[in-house]
Amino acid sequence: MKRILLIVGGGIAAYKACELIRLARQGGIAVRCVLTDGGAQFVTPMTLAALSESPVHTSLWDLKDEAEMGHIQLSREADLVVIAPATADLLARMASGIADDLATTLLLATDKPVLAAPAMNVRMWQHPATVRNVAQLRADGVTVLEPDEGAMACGEFGPGRLPEPAAILAAIQRALVPEEGLQETASTSSARTDEKRARSLVGKHILVTAGPTHEPIDPVRYIANRSSGRQGFAIAQALAERGARVTLIAGPVTLPTPAAVDRIDVETARQMADAVTAALPADAAVMVAAVADWRVEAIADQKLKKGAMQPMLALVPNPDLLATLGTSPHRPRLLIGFAAETEQVVEHATAKRAAKQADWIVANDVSGDVMGGDANTIHLVTALGVEQWERLPKATVAARLADRIADALL
Repeated sequence: MKRILLIVGGGIAAYKACELIRLARQGGIAVRCVLTDGGAQFVTPMTLAALSESPVHTSLWDLKDEAEMGHIQLSREADLVVIAPATADLLARMASGIADDLATTLLLATDKPVLAAPAMNVRMWQHPATVRNVAQLRADGVTVLEPDEGAMACGEFGPGRLPEPAAILAAIQRALVPEEGLQETASTSSARTDEKRARSLVGKHILVTAGPTHEPIDPVRYIANRSSGRQGFAIAQALAERGARVTLIAGPVTLPTPAAVDRIDVETARQMADAVTAALPADAAVMVAAVADWRVEAIADQKLKKGAMQPMLALVPNPDLLATLGTSPHRPRLLIGFAAETEQVVEHATAKRAAKQADWIVANDVSGDVMGGDANTIHLVTALGVEQWERLPKATVAARLADRIADALL
């Protein structure tokens, strides 16, 4: 089992560390926490201890902890040290080599890879001092994630938000995967692995569809499904992180656009089909969207009113995006479909792969909390057979699938 040491800095985003711990443990990663004085203003040691099922360390001067686990051992027993949130103050002290509390002492004493997820006000993130500190840390081998952009607790808008826990987990997963065949330090191996992954899809254009479609009945009603778009957006992000040029065609969802991804918003299946055609050619297509199979033949101009007669809706088939791509003269070299099933998952997915002329089908059972949930259990159906993936966070599924895509496109 892989282990991380999670340092929780002092910022309003500290509450997201709780979700990160939950996702990490769900993904099979053991977590031990260090809580800074500032972090303790937002979350409690008891909360972190309950979620991690491990003691939480707060003080360099706790003699009991020092007797049972010295700070040197604590800094080196994990496979990866993670700081989330990494405040401007923590980044500055790290860059300067200051060791005046437990967190900074551990960071100076560790010989393991370090990953920092920044969170701060936009002006603090863009300040020359922070820019200089981040550059120094990256030169020192620390992986510093780019913060998300959006509205902040202070009322301002811009880059500086803590990346979502699923995105941080994906970065953790990448950092924890050793590069085979190298006899190097853990830090060097992790850096080389990150560099290799970041280049693995450079020069490739990959099309991703995500979310539901809405098929209008009248001006206020539509046919839809429960797809949240989260798995498709996670896949788009994982592909972009590996250097691909990603075109994300999204149905009606409210998710933020992943960094370095070109997003096209659509509503209906026909609009999505047109957008897919316009986005070609592509080296690969990952068709994650839960496209409505039918639409209303005649959309009412006015709202349908309740009355003595119940309205009868005549339905007609929507375009089959996956099947159309499977026979297109511009068919991507790698065509991947998704199959959301409630029974006979593998059987239906295998039949779908043959009928749609897809290379792979990613099948999952959606009879539970998958649609809108945090995790997925995947059956990957290929020409070689069926792979059963364990239940994983959607970000981890995305990272694993992105690596498989990179291997297939070599």
